Amino acid sequence: MTWQRGSSRIDELLAEGRLEHVGGAAAEGASLLASAHGLIASAMRESTSNPEAAFVLAYDASRKACAALLAQQGLRTTSAGHHVTTEAVVRAQFGGPFDTFGNLRRRRSEIEYPRHPGDAVTTAEAADAIDQAQVMLQAATELIGRLTIYRA
Repeated sequence: MTWQRGSSRIDELLAEGRLEHVGGAAAEGASLLASAHGLIASAMRESTSNPEAAFVLAYDASRKACAALLAQQGLRTTSAGHHVTTEAVVRAQFGGPFDTFGNLRRRRSEIEYPRHPGDAVTTAEAADAIDQAQVMLQAATELIGRLTIYRA
């Protein structure tokens, strides 16, 4: 099914060149979901010994879960601002469990490009990121089979 909620936003992003249509193997989200599951498992293993790595892995898992939904619809972000575009798509179309993606994205950016020395990721923060990523991954897993190629 083509997801009607958020379709005007998707059309805008396509017109702006921030999204593009893809086909063939690129329009299959299952491999991205499998990768996201692996990243969650890695994040869980790192959560107490390396909370920063766990947070980044949890973010990457959530991003891949979101990208799987786009791929399943024959959509892919273009290189400029692709994480922000991914957020815009999943929030416009699905909302709910994907509304926290932006917070994870912004915090991941702070971790990668720190402005404040000593602003370390805590074990609790990593655990929370893992929980949020698991919710998004579960939602994506439930949604993906209901999606078809997005109308042109």
